[in-house]
Amino acid sequence: MPNIKEEINIKELYGTQCTLAQKEFLEKFNVNIDNGLTAEQAEISLKNYGQNEISQSKPKKWYNYLFQSLFSPFNSILLGITLVLIYTDVVIPEKPSYANIIVILVLVIASTLLEFFEEFRSNKAAEKLKELVATTSHVIRDCKEIKVPIKDVTIGDIVILSSGSMIPADLRIIESKDLYVGQSSLTGESEAVKKLNNSELKLDDIKSVTDLDTICFMGTNVISGSAKGVVIKIADDTYFGKIAHTLTTGKPQTSFQKGVQSISKLLIKFMLVMIPIVFILTAWKHAMLTAFTFAVAIAIGITPLLLPVILSSSLSKGAVRMSKKKTIVKSLDSIQSFGAMNILCTDKTGTLTEDKIVLEKYLDINGDEDIRVLKHAFLNSYFQTGLKGNIDEAVIARGIENKIDINVSKYKKIDEIPFDFSRRRLSVIVQDDNSKKQMITKGAVEEILNICTLVDYKGEVSKLTREIKENIKTISKNLNKEGLRVVAVCQKNDINDIKNFDVNSEKNMVLMGFIGFLDPPKESAKVAIEKLNNHGIRVIVLTGDNAEVTRCICNKVNINSKKIILGSDIDKLTDQAVIRILRKVNIFAKLSPIQKARIVRLLKEAGNIVGYMGDGINDSPSLINSDVGISVDTAVDIAKESADIILLEKDLNVLLDGVQERKKNICKPYEIYKTCCKLQLWRSNISYNCKCFTTIFTNNTNTITSAKFII
Repeated sequence: MPNIKEEINIKELYGTQCTLAQKEFLEKFNVNIDNGLTAEQAEISLKNYGQNEISQSKPKKWYNYLFQSLFSPFNSILLGITLVLIYTDVVIPEKPSYANIIVILVLVIASTLLEFFEEFRSNKAAEKLKELVATTSHVIRDCKEIKVPIKDVTIGDIVILSSGSMIPADLRIIESKDLYVGQSSLTGESEAVKKLNNSELKLDDIKSVTDLDTICFMGTNVISGSAKGVVIKIADDTYFGKIAHTLTTGKPQTSFQKGVQSISKLLIKFMLVMIPIVFILTAWKHAMLTAFTFAVAIAIGITPLLLPVILSSSLSKGAVRMSKKKTIVKSLDSIQSFGAMNILCTDKTGTLTEDKIVLEKYLDINGDEDIRVLKHAFLNSYFQTGLKGNIDEAVIARGIENKIDINVSKYKKIDEIPFDFSRRRLSVIVQDDNSKKQMITKGAVEEILNICTLVDYKGEVSKLTREIKENIKTISKNLNKEGLRVVAVCQKNDINDIKNFDVNSEKNMVLMGFIGFLDPPKESAKVAIEKLNNHGIRVIVLTGDNAEVTRCICNKVNINSKKIILGSDIDKLTDQAVIRILRKVNIFAKLSPIQKARIVRLLKEAGNIVGYMGDGINDSPSLINSDVGISVDTAVDIAKESADIILLEKDLNVLLDGVQERKKNICKPYEIYKTCCKLQLWRSNISYNCKCFTTIFTNNTNTITSAKFII
């Protein structure tokens, strides 16, 4: 849950709208479910209320980047010295001297412009990527269902929701069927929440945002089901918008930023101590003005004037070279963390695997191929509504390949019981030309077994015995060991008398068999991981998939899978116990987004520089908490917003190229030292040889960790 400065009064904001009965709500707010707003009404509403954009998420202006670069820690010190020099070199002397001021200002401007142009360019490129995949929402206007950009959704719009939809604004649900919404981005709870047409609450029962059962919030997403909702709040007036304005924590500082900041603080403290001491020691021998001028000269001498320019130029050079290798750098400081990271946390799907799921097998209860199993799975996937996932697309593709789609016109869909994470299954009810109804269900093997009492083997139906159950589990586990994700398929025919179908209808079903999907490992993944390991980067896999499939894939890409820890085990352990496990274990399976974020946090607390690669809405907490968040151009908006670096290819080799570029070209201590030693610094007619100006101490990853400045 976000850290919020002030309590948001949920009852006052949403209580009445939540608890009003559906009919009363429609009458009170004059809502027309079927027609929606007219084009003129929508235009007037947009003029009155503005666009549906959170002010903090709007793109930064050019001057935001400029001021951010200008007032960096080192530049702030140099600007402070400039103010003192204006007094000592211009105001006090009879003949003003501007030389020192000009030198320092040139250095400040150079470092500022280098950082400004690179960050501005990279962030503009990232914004263009977001525009290419701009999120839209389905609304009803002028009696038609149309797609509009989320920023154009306005008060009074009727929004149509289905599985996979993003909630574009705060909505009051007016029609729904088995609607489950994921609110983890707001509440931290990974469990999907059911939303209703009519609230089961009274006004006094509402204590927190999680109690609201008829309100959907901007920034959340539909897990399963379908619904219509009326927009009641947009932009900054939404719960998400109010949280955005009251957040007290942002992205944590990286080790590099902390290092630069600590050096800046050390220099300031050193000057505050040195200047009075030098002034007191020289004031009794020389005039006050001379003593003060000398003390200021000492302050200038101990300040690494060229360091901001060197850092900015090195980081900018690295960002330019990385951009040529399909990498967009949103924050220059992140390049250092990118190259210095010693742990990369990544998901399995799409990074280690091709992210192209293929239906490999369709088997009966004894593990033999059976086209009838594919036929039933095809009807289920073909007729389901909402967002079709990779599994459904793979089933449909294989069905078309086997010409099953030719007979699909004989069926029509009667009803559907959408997928949700508690049931882990989806049912479709179809009717053929002979008016025979059939319920077809597919889902996780364990969940399907729980609702089946019979099995079908070669057209003969028999009782599902304990022995058959154990054999089915064994077959499923063996398929998992081969790297296949397994989904079970069942059906029921005696349903002609059922009028309204719901989850209670999913019982006494007949098990047909399994369908097995393969997401093969990338050919390049094994070599890339070996190279990352050779560069001192340990790869840790954090996935929501089951342990057996994960072990198979990890074995093929040469990641040690001797021990796999499950999310359920993590929850039972203290932070210290998890840290001990993290020293030895590289694979964590069946993880929730909250568990992933916890692992990233603990790795950082153990002294590691952690990179996290993710592309989903639930990856946002981990992307923010890592030292360097890495996303891809096809990721959801919130993932790209949270990331520091965006890859134009979801490939570990692109990561490796970026790491190598950084280590070749960024923060090379020898080059920095050599550059400094070629210069003669002069301040107030005092010349300093730079042979001892700056000494850089580095660790084994070429990361600047401390600096000693000697006059």
